[in-house]
Amino acid sequence: MVLAQNDQPMREAYRLSIAANVTQQYGMEVKATPYFVKEKVLQLFCGESVFVECEVEGDSISSMKVVTQNLNPKKTIVIKFTQDSSDRKNIITSLNIENPFDRDLIYEAGMYTPISQQWKSTSVIPIRANLQSFETWPHAIITLVLDHWHFK
Repeated sequence: MVLAQNDQPMREAYRLSIAANVTQQYGMEVKATPYFVKEKVLQLFCGESVFVECEVEGDSISSMKVVTQNLNPKKTIVIKFTQDSSDRKNIITSLNIENPFDRDLIYEAGMYTPISQQWKSTSVIPIRANLQSFETWPHAIITLVLDHWHFK
């Protein structure tokens, strides 16, 4: 990871390659960009995993930042975004989020797929206090945007 001007880690540029469907591969050049595209709006590309350290004030998350190490596990959300294309007839894209807080964590998600080439919202379930959620989709997803983070 490289650091942005505000000392926030940025993703390094790389070539993304995922299974798009049974016969096609999808590839793109991912530029060196911040993980947070706006305040508390996280963008992940398939294959990325991040630690998101949060500051909580009262009943809300006041700030979020990606960190290189999970040095504060009681306030760090762990996120993994992966694809299993071992059976290309049954491509599975997964999002695993670990909620370190003693309150249910709620967020919204939008996806961009190689087939639609459009942003679409997708339903996700709240993450119970101190537990993990596992979201899966039966198709390829290039990138997700996760936003509107708050507690139940």
